[in-house]
Amino acid sequence: MDTWIFLAALFFLTMGIFLTWATISKRRTEQRLNDPNAPKSSLAKDGPGPNPVTAPRRGEPQPR
Repeated sequence: MDTWIFLAALFFLTMGIFLTWATISKRRTEQRLNDPNAPKSSLAKDGPGPNPVTAPRRGEPQPR
């Protein structure tokens, strides 16, 4: 009986921590999306693009 109480408590604690983390992450993401001064992603159409220093060049072998 003690094992089941421990496992249930561990389950609910884990779920509580996960839901708290997800809520905080969602709130931070929404704040960043609403911030006009946040830098654009390099993957966005109007973003700065890939860094030319670290971008792969044509003809060079890709690391595996």
